[in-house]
Amino acid sequence: MMAPTTVKAAVASTKPHSGVTVYRQDDSPVAWLSRHGHLSRRQVLAAERLQQDYRRARLSPRTTQSWDMVPAVGGRRGPQEVLNPTEAMLDARKRVHAAMDAVGPGLGDVLWRVVCEGEGMDAAERALGWPRRAAKLVLCLALDRLADHYDPPAGSPFLRD
Repeated sequence: MMAPTTVKAAVASTKPHSGVTVYRQDDSPVAWLSRHGHLSRRQVLAAERLQQDYRRARLSPRTTQSWDMVPAVGGRRGPQEVLNPTEAMLDARKRVHAAMDAVGPGLGDVLWRVVCEGEGMDAAERALGWPRRAAKLVLCLALDRLADHYDPPAGSPFLRD
C-alpha cells in the first residue's frame, strides 16, 4: 500500500502545501491501521490488491505532464491519433470496477478515498459528512467485502467452478 506524502521542494516556495508527491508504503492509512492491530492480514492483502489495480488502471487524476504522445522521430508533433490504453490498463480498470461493484456504493466511497487515493481517515469522514471515528468501522466492513470478492470463503455460493 502506498499513500501520498508531501515532500518540500528544494526551491523555496511561498505556498505552504507545495512540494512533490511521493508514495511511501509505511504511512498509508491502511498500513497505520494494520500496525495498530485494527485490520486482519486478509483485509490488508485485499486493500493492497485493489490499490495495485487502481494504480495500474491510472484512474487517479494526473498531476504531471502526460508522456503518452511522444513526438515522432524528427517531427515536431506527436502522432495524430490518440494512443489506445494498454490491455493491462483496461484489465486493471475492469478489476477495479468489479471490486467496487462487489463492495457496494455505500462502502465503496470510503474504500476509494482511503485505499485508492490514500486520503486520511479524518479527511474521508469530513468529505463524506460522517461523524468522527466512523470511517474506521466502515472501512473494515468494506475491506471484509473486498476480501470476500477476491477470495470467497469456503462454502460460499459465489465460488467459481
